Amino acid sequence: MKRMIAFISAIVAFLGFALFTEHPQNDNQQTQKEKVVRVGILQLITHPALDQIHQGVVDGLKEGGFTEGKNLKIDFLNAQGDQSNLKTMSQQLANKDKLLVGIATPAAQSLVNSATKTTPVILAGISTPATSGLVKTEQRPGANVTGSSGINPVEKQLALIRLVMPHAKKIGIIYTSSDHGGQANARAFYQVVKKAGLTPKMYTISNTNDLQQVASQMVTQVDAVYAPQDNNVASAMKTLANVANKENIPVFPCAETMVPDGGLASYAINQREQGRIAGIMAANVLRGRKTATYPVEHVTKGYYIVNLQEMRKLHIKIPRQIMQQAEKSGRIIK
Repeated sequence: MKRMIAFISAIVAFLGFALFTEHPQNDNQQTQKEKVVRVGILQLITHPALDQIHQGVVDGLKEGGFTEGKNLKIDFLNAQGDQSNLKTMSQQLANKDKLLVGIATPAAQSLVNSATKTTPVILAGISTPATSGLVKTEQRPGANVTGSSGINPVEKQLALIRLVMPHAKKIGIIYTSSDHGGQANARAFYQVVKKAGLTPKMYTISNTNDLQQVASQMVTQVDAVYAPQDNNVASAMKTLANVANKENIPVFPCAETMVPDGGLASYAINQREQGRIAGIMAANVLRGRKTATYPVEHVTKGYYIVNLQEMRKLHIKIPRQIMQQAEKSGRIIK
């Protein structure tokens, strides 16, 4: 009988302990669930440069303490270059997410137009945030928008072209008339080409459907082609390279990710790094830092990327010092 009483007492004690410990655990789980933050990311279109920025944003958020599946829920939408998609998707994200991230200028502009004035919007990889009307100034954004920007090293990009093609005089520059970032990059490069005493020749497209026709005309009139940080040109880079290859004209893109798609070489800034910085900034804003006084951060340091396949195809030799730097701190595509 005593053994039976002892056994029943042990069962009662165990149940009491389990009951006592279960509630705090549930409460803790509930607390953790409530701490999950929703972030909306809107990307303009799919191409390697923007995809790298997107991955960088996710990595930066994680580095800043926000990890998917733990304390972060990311709602990611891609407009695939469709303006009507941008508007609809921006409204969807603005209605449910605590913080918004825009990848490429049109996506960022659409988010800013859809969000309330108190919803933070982080720019990721925007060429000219101030002249795009997204912030008041890059040093003091002044409202609910801040983020990262990449300044293309246009002087070094022209220097690369002159080292590889010392006899080139006419440089073709192709960009989209409605892409604010592409326009700004193309104009900046135009100025350095002109200042160097060479002849810049501008060619515009309205969308990717125009590229083959415009490029076919361009490559018969120039010695080399420069492809700026333009979303339509980047997404149709293989088409541009194919057209240029037929005339043995090299393409020097501004973005690293455009070299594997047919560019000969580039001195480029890191796209993923632009996204990573934006992700860290987003984490800091989620923790309370004010966007209005949070300066836009820039990525300016670049490195060489060389495409050996294009070298062989075009029978062009890249100077030894460029190859050595690409091997040491850049990238060589074999």
